[in-house]
Amino acid sequence: MVAHSTTSGGRPELPLAAEFPEPTREQWQAQVHKVLERSGLVGDEPPAGPVEDVLNSTTHDGIRVRPLYTSAPADPGLPGLAPFVRGSRPQGGVAEGWDVRQRHEHPDAAETNREVLADLYNGVSSLWLRLSAAGIAIDDLADALNGVHLDMIGVTLDAGADFAAAAKAFLALAAEQGVPSGELRGNLGADPLAVQARTGQAGDRDAAVELAQRCAAEFPQLTALTVDALPFHDAGGSDAEELGCSLAVGVTYLRWLTEAGLDVDTAAGQLEFRYAATADQFLTIAKLRAARRLWEQVTRSSGVSEQARAQTQHAVTSQAMLTRRDPWVNMLRGTIATFAAGVGGAQSVTTLPFDAAIGLPDDFARRIARNTQALLLEESHLAQVIDPAGGSWYVESLTDELARKAWSWFQRIEAVGGMPEALRSGLVAEEIEDTWQNRREAIARRSDAITGVTEFPNLHEAPLERTPAPEQPGGGLPVHRYAEDFEALRDAADARLADTGERPAVFLATLGSLAAHNARASFARNLFAAGGLESTEAGATDSTDAVLAAYAGAPVVCLCSSDEIYAERAAETAQALRQAGAKTVLLAGKPSDVDGVDGYVHAGCDALTVLDAVHAELGVRR
Repeated sequence: MVAHSTTSGGRPELPLAAEFPEPTREQWQAQVHKVLERSGLVGDEPPAGPVEDVLNSTTHDGIRVRPLYTSAPADPGLPGLAPFVRGSRPQGGVAEGWDVRQRHEHPDAAETNREVLADLYNGVSSLWLRLSAAGIAIDDLADALNGVHLDMIGVTLDAGADFAAAAKAFLALAAEQGVPSGELRGNLGADPLAVQARTGQAGDRDAAVELAQRCAAEFPQLTALTVDALPFHDAGGSDAEELGCSLAVGVTYLRWLTEAGLDVDTAAGQLEFRYAATADQFLTIAKLRAARRLWEQVTRSSGVSEQARAQTQHAVTSQAMLTRRDPWVNMLRGTIATFAAGVGGAQSVTTLPFDAAIGLPDDFARRIARNTQALLLEESHLAQVIDPAGGSWYVESLTDELARKAWSWFQRIEAVGGMPEALRSGLVAEEIEDTWQNRREAIARRSDAITGVTEFPNLHEAPLERTPAPEQPGGGLPVHRYAEDFEALRDAADARLADTGERPAVFLATLGSLAAHNARASFARNLFAAGGLESTEAGATDSTDAVLAAYAGAPVVCLCSSDEIYAERAAETAQALRQAGAKTVLLAGKPSDVDGVDGYVHAGCDALTVLDAVHAELGVRR
């Protein structure tokens, strides 16, 4: 019989774990070892280090992610108080949720206006407008915002190098509407260093400072400067690099504004930070938390009062993670990223439509984007918990490690003279390029999986057609999407199909029964499909002659079976296929010494290099 204690109110407590002994770490490790042994990841003998180290993974910042966290780093404080790790506002989003901010860039002002009004009528609470050559013409701003009450809706401008002209047009429109200066809110989008990062040309420092001075003097709810970290993320940078660059940009703007006469509290209040949110939910949550901690550290050292140290954050679902192939999966990526942005404490969130990597989004894509946020806010009640990740030893540890990595990178930037010089000298470009190449290799080896592209591709999907989006300014840091290399292979294979009526194909020489060859045949089929290649199969075979009977002369073949059958028949079958016309013979399995085999495909192999070589053998050209 279980004894129950009672609470102060007389209700019985249910001690769910009271009848069980507390497990020790050694007992947990013993159970982990049993599971890993059954899966073949460890042998009979205990490993030299902790057994759980087999399950460790490493981020692109070199942070080791462990399977178990048994302690937390230093106390992160309270929500709304320094160091603001747990949020910039004491109440979090409980009262109002977060600001649902959608992006608009259609160059047709009438179409933009239709989309803007539809968004506002259906749950969007603020607007992000891309202007000038990258979107809506500045002269068309009034038409794009026709019917929008600027005293009720916040507007963030994004005009690149033309930010001064865009701000002038926006303020003139507000004056024409008779909006009181105290009710105009949003951000004018001045970001000279983002201009430099994107184009290689320095932005207008003086114009940015003048806008900040004017906003500080006339518009208490309107800010002038954006610290946009997206150029660093889109170039392939890591989370710590994105954070360190944003910190360096923010410090530069603080210097500019205080040198122009603004007090340090006012200067800090003129900045809004923009970060990417990705499908790696925990890294996104930790990144937003670390960003607030780092900014508080900088502003505290600069003499900013406590409440003015709170960072204003705008999180945007990553453009780099979006795919053009199987774009429907982008809905899932966007949902996870939006969830992470909300849990991470961003005050404003933009969910990019699932077809944003293809062209200008259609009405359905825009609806799904805004409803993603509506569902998280209204149905999941995500904002009703203040800092839901707080207290997680994993999240707190990841936040701490990410902040330390970002601070180290920020110090390197400051050591060469700050962000303007770090961009001019190539330091930022070189560092991020190194990270991009490491990320690219991880994608090529499929350790960084992209569902629908590198994993489980759909060769027969009907491609989506969209109106091309306005070309964004270039000349500075490159703009990448993680799927771009594999999608280039798919494009080339599809072009061959369109030209000849036949998709380029690889023959899978399946040896033995279905049970013997199915696992490796499925692996090989999936790998070749990632390059746009069809796979034809021999099926169950009991001899080399049976394989040859199914072979129709494909230049590239891949043997698929078990290790036992490979030992018996692989060399013989490879030689026979080569004599029958095969130019390249691959084997699905770990590299070994099999006569007649040119290469191996296996988990962790460089799939991109393999597919490039197969394309070349088949005469498929990018």
